[in-house]
Amino acid sequence: MGLSFNVLKGITKRGYQQPTPIQRKAIPLVLEGRDVVAMARTGSGKTACFLIPMFEKLKMRSAKAGARALVLSPTRELALQTLKFIKEIGRFMGLKAAVILGGDSMDEQFSAIHGNPDVIVATPGRFLHVCIEMELKLNSIEYVVFDEADRLFEMGLGEQLSEIASRLPDARQTLLFSATLPKVLVEFAKAGLSDPVLIRLDVESKIPEQLQLWYITVRPEERLAALLVLLKTHIDPNQQTVVFAATKHHVEYIHMILERVNITNTYIYSNLDPSARKINAAKFSTGKVKVLVVTDVAARGIDIPQLDNVINYNFPAKSKLFVHRVGRCARAGRSGTAYSLVGPDEHAYLLDLHLFLGRPLEIVTRSAKGGSVGRLPRSLIEEQHGALLTLHENNVDLVGMRKVTENAYQQYSRSRPAASSDSNRRVKELPFNSCSKEKETKLLNDRNEPALTKSSSEDIETTFGEVILPKKRKIDDLYKKNKRQRTDRDNFIPYLPPDRHTEEGLAVNNFQNEASQVQFDLTCDSEEMMRKSAQMKKWDRKKKKMVALPDKRAGKIKTESGVWIPATYKSNRYAQWKEKTKIAAANESDGDDETPAPNRRSEANTHWAKHNKKLKLKQKKSELKTTEQILKARKIAEKKKNKQKRRAKKTKKNK
Repeated sequence: MGLSFNVLKGITKRGYQQPTPIQRKAIPLVLEGRDVVAMARTGSGKTACFLIPMFEKLKMRSAKAGARALVLSPTRELALQTLKFIKEIGRFMGLKAAVILGGDSMDEQFSAIHGNPDVIVATPGRFLHVCIEMELKLNSIEYVVFDEADRLFEMGLGEQLSEIASRLPDARQTLLFSATLPKVLVEFAKAGLSDPVLIRLDVESKIPEQLQLWYITVRPEERLAALLVLLKTHIDPNQQTVVFAATKHHVEYIHMILERVNITNTYIYSNLDPSARKINAAKFSTGKVKVLVVTDVAARGIDIPQLDNVINYNFPAKSKLFVHRVGRCARAGRSGTAYSLVGPDEHAYLLDLHLFLGRPLEIVTRSAKGGSVGRLPRSLIEEQHGALLTLHENNVDLVGMRKVTENAYQQYSRSRPAASSDSNRRVKELPFNSCSKEKETKLLNDRNEPALTKSSSEDIETTFGEVILPKKRKIDDLYKKNKRQRTDRDNFIPYLPPDRHTEEGLAVNNFQNEASQVQFDLTCDSEEMMRKSAQMKKWDRKKKKMVALPDKRAGKIKTESGVWIPATYKSNRYAQWKEKTKIAAANESDGDDETPAPNRRSEANTHWAKHNKKLKLKQKKSELKTTEQILKARKIAEKKKNKQKRRAKKTKKNK
């Protein structure tokens, strides 16, 4: 690849020996200066694809140029992980990196940017807030990375990304790394990238070959008992395990249960304090605890070294989310196991997943021993379920928390997207109930965001001039249109007559068109709609009627914390920080040194302006005085008093 010595030294010290397929395809193109949209399955080494060329492009530290590279990440955990990789791989480059995250102190972020870092790793909401607050100019940035770009758009950060992209210079190199290619991402690449190359390596296999998948059918009331059976009986206690739950209430409830049964664990969810999230993640990554209970906030882009197992406590409603969950383990050639607890209301989602993966669904029965879908031994389930019942009888807080999780699951089930109608129909024909008590599976003895619309082939062809695919595959094979079902012309009665267009064209007075133009709006027919309509209107004194309120989101931008701020938002926080740190004068003097003067007269003016500023700064007295200054001031005051007394005596004598 023609890498420099310091870059190659950092790569070998990190332990990398051979590049992954996505790295072999992407790094040479990025080194050529091309704009790249890279797609590959999770755990394929996408982070190194943009860090290694970034080091080659930046070469060495530049203290005066300002930030030259910008990496935008969807979550703070992924941003901190990227910063860690920058420090490890680029340890011999001498580059300075800063991280701008929501929830951290803005004063520290102001000082970090004033330190002129070479690389900024940030979440979009806080970075845009800092740019507006500081009136930050991004003219020096020449290398931009949108990491997990599909996740950025799924989180509703499209407005922030467009605003940040408009502030960046046109002569920049832009990279998008993603696991999927939705239509909004293709449109963004069309507008913000110049002649991009699409590297698509996700069509071969969506899940690593070294990852074993086990699906365990459970009753709703025995789901927690099944989790305890896996953690206590089947999984090695020395192995690291991540448990994915539906809501933050489930995470807290599982954490409380595991603590009471002496299984050391920690937890992470979105509403948790940022410092607590960092501490809990460090506990798990360093190996102090072996079980991490999380929501889907940790399902994308987080690399946990040596992760052995993933447990889906609640089966995900989206197949793509399942891939990202189980992709936390079996990364970079390592092996791993993913266990999924599947309830009766989740069987259709399991079928959707196998249709998405293109794998057959094999259910284990007494006659068919081989397969991946089965049940745990009934004796172990009943043992743990009985222990949980006694545990709840002795702890009132667990009973209350269990009710909270039940209510949370009801809301979750109402809000999750429905499975496909085809899967709901076909799931009734599958023998899920064949794994009954007398035909139970001995599985334990066998150790062996709103959804974004998909992009079409036309969008990809018009956006990307070059598409790199795996061998023996064509782009047309990936986007085959679904064949429409043929209708029986003899027995099919259409809803509209076949000559309706002729009749509409010959009609003089069309009742349908005239009626659609004359409308009479009635009041709302429900209490909720009436309340919403009343909130959307206000009384106008001049017009003497109710008028619609202006859109509150107009001219505003949503941060990653969900808060809507104006696009021109600017408080006095940065000015207060400059006044507090006394950094304004130094910055202004530096700026004057860099700007050339047009003539001698202006040089003299700037010189005396600096001189006067320095005198004013010297004349300013600090509020806290030293003991020497106090004694000196007292002596001067005594001398003044003595002088005044002498003058008073002289005037008396003269009189």
